[in-house]
Amino acid sequence: MAKKQRALLDDLLTKVKANLIVTHDEDNSLLENFIKSAIDYAENFQHVENGSYMTTKPMPPATEQGVIMLASHFYESRDGSTAGFFADNAQGSQQVWEAVNNLFRMGRQWKV
Repeated sequence: MAKKQRALLDDLLTKVKANLIVTHDEDNSLLENFIKSAIDYAENFQHVENGSYMTTKPMPPATEQGVIMLASHFYESRDGSTAGFFADNAQGSQQVWEAVNNLFRMGRQWKV
């Protein structure tokens, strides 16, 4: 992995762990996979070059927040049925996806 990509992943890992209030390192590998999946989703959603765009160019703040939220959601709802530990309603997962998509929509390249 290139230095720049590793630095981005490390930075996002720190931010995702802070968002989740996770202070241990046991789940770092799992969280990194969720972050990579969130970046992949963002690149596809925004219609940018998949696999390298966000790791070679500055990530806009709204996109970064969406990646943090989506990776956190993946971690908190690993079974895919809830919005996470603190969800208090059945639509919690849908609300997460809507918020993330709205954040990613800001950086979308509208191509035909």
